[in-house]
Amino acid sequence: MDKITSEMAKAVVGQDEVLQNLIVVVLTGGHVLLEGVPGLAKTLMARVLSMTLDADFNRIQFTPDLMPSDVIGTTVFEPQSGEFRLKKGPIFTEIVLADEINRTPPKTQAALLEAMEERRVTIEGEEHELSPIFTVMATQNPIEYEGTYPLPEAQLDRFTFKLIIDYPDRYEELELLKRYHMGFHIKDLDKAGINVVAGKDEIMAVREEIKKIKVDESILDYINEIARSSRDDDDLLLGASPRAAITLLLTSKTLAACRGRDFVVPDDIQELAYPTLRHRLLIRPEAEIEGIRPDEVIARIVDKIPVPR
Repeated sequence: MDKITSEMAKAVVGQDEVLQNLIVVVLTGGHVLLEGVPGLAKTLMARVLSMTLDADFNRIQFTPDLMPSDVIGTTVFEPQSGEFRLKKGPIFTEIVLADEINRTPPKTQAALLEAMEERRVTIEGEEHELSPIFTVMATQNPIEYEGTYPLPEAQLDRFTFKLIIDYPDRYEELELLKRYHMGFHIKDLDKAGINVVAGKDEIMAVREEIKKIKVDESILDYINEIARSSRDDDDLLLGASPRAAITLLLTSKTLAACRGRDFVVPDDIQELAYPTLRHRLLIRPEAEIEGIRPDEVIARIVDKIPVPR
């Protein structure tokens, strides 16, 4: 577990839930959906994360007129040489921010599917590999639905976590105001003293160490029961898929490793059940009218399943 005690892994301890879960996503090799109203620094969060990982970063503003080729790239003809040349899209990077992903049509949203699952894209029938640490951080606004295209279940299922970004508390917001008063600005991030915590080689090494984390049979059964119970819940039209259960297993191993353990405990499962499942559960319309939300259903399911000892 020597590599797990790197600065990146230790950064999880004592940090807030959002930062912890972002690190878990990167180390697991997944992708994250960030939901929050405008102005909560979701873009800043993605940029800072890329800087701490010494990773290339691109931002794509998703709009109704965005085409798949604007995301993955296309081939262009060069009259001078008489040949076609590949013009790579902004997806050819290591961390990509898909800003307001639900504002672009499904055809363009689908352009991300192969990249997220396979870490490669196909352009004009030719496959092109992406970075092994390629990570999509997608944002969406939870209150503006006019002119949006809700992500289909097939796309949502490919996001490792859905994280809810809320307003800062009184003291955090006051500290934010003080820093801007003293001259800080997002455009000056290079001068903000952000240190590189780990690079691509370190991330890949940590991923190899995470594979060695032990998982007891009772923990596997616990995950299985949570997934299966969601499929029988009266308030749900759609429960957790096998991919959701696998994701809960893999991310729990990552969280255990980051906390200095070489084994998974039930607390890991219970903590990560919410970001893992909340975007994969489909609430029945009548339950939604009554105000029932995915997190409430997850809490009920977790509470009723006996915890392994």
